[in-house]
Amino acid sequence: MPSTLIRQGRIVTAVDDYIADILVKDGRIVTIGETLTVGEDTQVIDAQGLLVLPGGVDCHTHMDNTFGASTTCDSYESGTRSAAFGGTTTIVDFAFQRHGTSVLEAIENTRAKGEEGACIDYGFHVIVTSVEEQTLADMQHAIRHEGVSSFKMFMAYPGSVMVDDAAIFKAMRLVGQHGGMIALHAENGTIIELLIQEALAQGHTAPKYHALTRPAIMEGEATHRGIKLAELAEAPVYFVHLSAKEALKHVVEARDMGIPVFAETCPHYLFFDDSAYDSEDFDVARYVMSPPLRSKESQNALWTALRTDDLQLVSTDHCPFCMKEGHLGRVNQKPFGRNDFSKIPNGVPGVETRMSTLFDGGVRKGRISLNRFVELTSTAPAKLFGMFPRKGTIAVGSDADIVLFDPDAQHTISAATQHGNTDFTLFEGYSVTGKIRKVMLRGEWLVDEGQWLGKPGGGRFVARGESGGW
Repeated sequence: MPSTLIRQGRIVTAVDDYIADILVKDGRIVTIGETLTVGEDTQVIDAQGLLVLPGGVDCHTHMDNTFGASTTCDSYESGTRSAAFGGTTTIVDFAFQRHGTSVLEAIENTRAKGEEGACIDYGFHVIVTSVEEQTLADMQHAIRHEGVSSFKMFMAYPGSVMVDDAAIFKAMRLVGQHGGMIALHAENGTIIELLIQEALAQGHTAPKYHALTRPAIMEGEATHRGIKLAELAEAPVYFVHLSAKEALKHVVEARDMGIPVFAETCPHYLFFDDSAYDSEDFDVARYVMSPPLRSKESQNALWTALRTDDLQLVSTDHCPFCMKEGHLGRVNQKPFGRNDFSKIPNGVPGVETRMSTLFDGGVRKGRISLNRFVELTSTAPAKLFGMFPRKGTIAVGSDADIVLFDPDAQHTISAATQHGNTDFTLFEGYSVTGKIRKVMLRGEWLVDEGQWLGKPGGGRFVARGESGGW
């Protein structure tokens, strides 16, 4: 592997901001300094005027995941290629413990998909759908021997993936003792199911009723309950895709008490609100995700929480389904629920737009600092899920996962110019300032001024250390 010198870029980490040269060799950062001298066999990249950022870490994506009758439209190849164009070099995706399979089988099956198709580095959380004695033993083994230290459990979707409080508590207690962490999808599933059935019985079938049957107060209730279970189990807990001020309130209170509670939000909750549902049109299906978009008041509260570290990171919950049935051969996509909102696959794309939209709408608008931007998109996820300092920063010895970012370049977001399989983006037509120029993964260029240089299977599995210990 040839050496590369990135010269005179503005290096930004979660704590640093300075101009220097970076020498990359054998996939790692080996030297950082001023006016480094290199041989003729070293590739030299002029980074003057560009931000040099650590590759993004997105710890919540769904590549080739099947939920009910629908499978997300991005494969590991297409989804990770899209992530790379968006400045993300590592994802933490999901292995699914389906009924009748073990946690370890789920990891093995999903690793095979990653090894074949992933263009960037990847790790896994395991979605746990049943908790037996063997499940607990397998979770312990996964933490200690498989490099998988986080497990997702659902408080929603009864009859499919929802587990009860006792199962959550047992899992928390076990993984907390062994350096793992439970991630919770916090919504009150049984109440939501009741509201869904009542809405359908009244003839309310349009996509807008997805949001109306998943009220914010039920996210708040489940979040509070999840915190109390974690407190009793003496274990850390992580809340995925937090959307509502009613849920955020409980996270803030718990953290103020010193309870190890962590949470993420997603770009769609930061840039869109529940006014998107003010229509009976089926096009509203593009905004069907769980939890749904919330009030403008909640949106403002999320931005404040990102600034104050009450929310620790921004992930995408990249869970893409197409608006057009049959797009690229994909079936049972959003139109699957045309006559019944409860059958619309829940999820939106976002892995390619996270970095640029958060920079434009966060840093440029003064909502977060540049250092905080790096922390939210790279450093904090790497620390929280056991990948730091190999991932998540620019430092001697770290993987050479590097993004060259032009803070002044403008571009317009469109599904037509993105690189995944989804046929829409929530940010269609948005003009943003801040553009990714080059992306490097372990010393090799993946993206060069819009040109794709990566390859399927070029990503590596990242065996993670303890989760929740940060």
